[in-house]
Amino acid sequence: NMEWFSNIKGDLLAGIVVALALIPEAIGFSIIAGVDPMVGLYASFCIAVVISFAGGRPAMISAATGAMALLMGTLVKDHGLQYLFAATILTGIVQIIFGVLKVARLMKFVPRSVMVGFVNALAILIFMAQVPHFVGISGMTYVFVGITLVIIYLFPFITKAVPSPLIAIVFLTVVSIWGHFNVQTVGDLGTIKQALPSFLIPDVPLNFETLSIIFPTSIALAVVGLLESLLTSSIVDDMTDTESNKNRESRGQGIANIVAGLFGGMAGCAMIGQSVINVKSGGRGRLSTFTAGVFLMFLILVLGEW
Repeated sequence: NMEWFSNIKGDLLAGIVVALALIPEAIGFSIIAGVDPMVGLYASFCIAVVISFAGGRPAMISAATGAMALLMGTLVKDHGLQYLFAATILTGIVQIIFGVLKVARLMKFVPRSVMVGFVNALAILIFMAQVPHFVGISGMTYVFVGITLVIIYLFPFITKAVPSPLIAIVFLTVVSIWGHFNVQTVGDLGTIKQALPSFLIPDVPLNFETLSIIFPTSIALAVVGLLESLLTSSIVDDMTDTESNKNRESRGQGIANIVAGLFGGMAGCAMIGQSVINVKSGGRGRLSTFTAGVFLMFLILVLGEW
């Protein structure tokens, strides 16, 4: 019973940490794709909640990602947001087909060196994406970044009962509000609407011309999304010393993207960085992924002003 309680607590705390980190990333990826920040936030909510049930890798986090956002910019610019929703739904359908055909079995042929290179390249890209948010803003920003890193890496030596990133976020948020310091906030990246996503059918003509417009983007999104998701799944497998169902994960990613497209979100996939944060924060089960999605929506609806 104590082990069961410990696992539940670990999943809940890890999910909260991930949700807090998902908001700025979802907004940032929306900007990359050229869409309203809420499109990325709705996608992250829908994908995280659906994949917690339909996915094949417990404790893995899926949401709106930078790799997918980079592929959407041209489609949005040339044809508009509704075509992106249609492409997202088609992406999901293609991924389900890949899952049924068991394309995931090909992952075993990917060399480990490729996986390591892929992860390291993503780490460099993520770091480069963060630099503009703290360089040249204010002197206090550098102080906050420094204190954040100290807490994240040194606090675990005191206790691991509470994830160190959560301590850093809560402590420095309180300090920032209390001291009225000149630092940027998540709200400075984009306007957050305090509203639930609503069901919609993409407003596009249902003909071959539309298919010819969205199909190339959807194929690219489906392949990149599955590649990143299956690589992340393998990484979480290694970190937790457990196995996962890669074909179920492929189908789950497809279902999640279809739901996202029908509720005003963009296509997404597994997130290597967030999945590692989740596991290192104590997340081991599907509850951590579900909590991340639900708490993300709670933050938007209830704590949107903050």
